Order: sequence, then C-alpha cells, then structure tokens
Amino acid sequence: MVVLVTGANGQLGQALQALAPKYEKDLKFYFTGSQEADIADVDSLRSTFGKIQPDICINAAAYTAVDKAESEPEKAHTINVAGAKNLAEICREYGTTLLHISTDFVFDGQKMSPYNEMDQTDPQGVYGLTKLQGELEIQNLLPEHFIVRTSWLYSEYGNNFMKTMIRLSGERDSLGVVDDQKGTPTNANDLADALIKIILSGVKEYGIYHYSNEGEATWYDFAKKIFEVNNITIDLRPIPTSAYPTPAKRPEYSVMDKSKIKKVFGLEIKGWEKTLKLTT
Repeated sequence: MVVLVTGANGQLGQALQALAPKYEKDLKFYFTGSQEADIADVDSLRSTFGKIQPDICINAAAYTAVDKAESEPEKAHTINVAGAKNLAEICREYGTTLLHISTDFVFDGQKMSPYNEMDQTDPQGVYGLTKLQGELEIQNLLPEHFIVRTSWLYSEYGNNFMKTMIRLSGERDSLGVVDDQKGTPTNANDLADALIKIILSGVKEYGIYHYSNEGEATWYDFAKKIFEVNNITIDLRPIPTSAYPTPAKRPEYSVMDKSKIKKVFGLEIKGWEKTLKLTT
C-alpha cells in the first residue's frame, strides 16, 4: 500500500519517518512537507496525489500553536479547517482513505471522567474550534476516514513540553508548573505506531477514535517525571492555572477513553510513565 504523510516535518511526521523502514515490506511511504504538499492549496495537493496515487493519507499537518491561534484565527482556520476540507475532497477524488489527527481540545474539560468518542464537544479556544471544524468537514465529505484525537503530544522531535522542561532546567534553579489541569502525555512514537497498525489491520470501521498513552497526569506530574528519568535536580513547584495565565483557555480535564480503539484494532497501549522512560 502507498501511504502519503503530510506534515512530515512535525513531531508525528518525524516519528513516522523513523518507523517507516520497519514496515517497508508492506507499506511504501511518501513524506511531504508544506512545500511539497500544502494542504491549504488544492492544486498542490492534486499534483502530489496525481504523482503518488496514495491508498492512504496520514494528515499530520496542522496549526498547533494553541495560544498564538487566539491572535491568528484566520491562519489556524486556513490550515485546520480549509486544509482538512481540501484533503477530504482530494482523497475522495483519488479513492484514498484519510487518517486525520485531531485533539482533546475539542472538549471543554468539565466532564471529570475520561471522554469517549460520543461525548459532546465544546472547544474553548480557536485552536480547538478549528480542529473540530476540520473534523466536521472530513465527516461531511469523505466516508473513508479515521479521525484520531490525541493529547499532550511529545517526543524527541520538534518543540514540545518535554523538551521545553529539559531546556528550562538548564536555565533556571526553580520552576513552577501548572498542577490543576489533568490529561495524558502521549509519546508521538507510540501514536505513529498505532496509526500504522490501523492501516495494516485492514479494518474499515471508519469514524472517530481516541488515542493517548494510558494513565493520567497534571502538567506538574509530567514535569516531575521528566526530571526524574533524566536525573535532573531542580526546585519544581506546583502552581494553579491562575498563576500562569495564557491567551487560550485549556481544558481542566481531558483524559480520553481508549476503549474503542483498543477493541476495534486490538491495540495494546503503554502507560505514559513507561513510554516516557523509553523516549528519554
């Protein structure tokens, strides 16, 4: 099968590139950045699809600057909504199945028990809203889709919370990290592997799925574990969200229920603490 990956230079894209050689007998990967396949440009996409003729497209391209999106709503919309719509239309033209990555930020964070795929969405900021609108465009245009919502993505690639914490530990003696937002750190390498397993399963139960590592943590818990596994000594203090105001409101609780994806695809999901040790 031919697999096209958009957003190849991001965290997930790089994780997929690292994994691709392991699956080269079954899957032929093509990795494209915005210069080769700009999801906001229909002509660019049509040209790429015409050359590659993909059976599967993994859309790892997104506008993910959560706070910046509040002051750049048009840019976020262009990539997360119009881009998703463009991909759905082109996938429909070429008979391509789309695996699209979405986010826990489509929820308001008020539930206080793990969110499943049927729960009411209510994004609290521009980023979450545009990702939800992108989901709806895909659902309206392309039956052959898997929308995979994930959370708190980190890895050795790109910019993420883990790398920021390690960097800050070299610049400061003490650090305050929010301790009243709860979710699940997700290793981008684990998500990449799960997406490949979805493709190879041959299962065609299209729709929305939730994927993160198992367990739950606050940002403070996550930071504490990052420092622990890297043998970093720092004065780490838990602080409330009110002490660290941001332009975008974050969900207070965004742990996701992975029952559906585990049942349908037979996935085994690692706990976030275990997979963090493997990454670092």
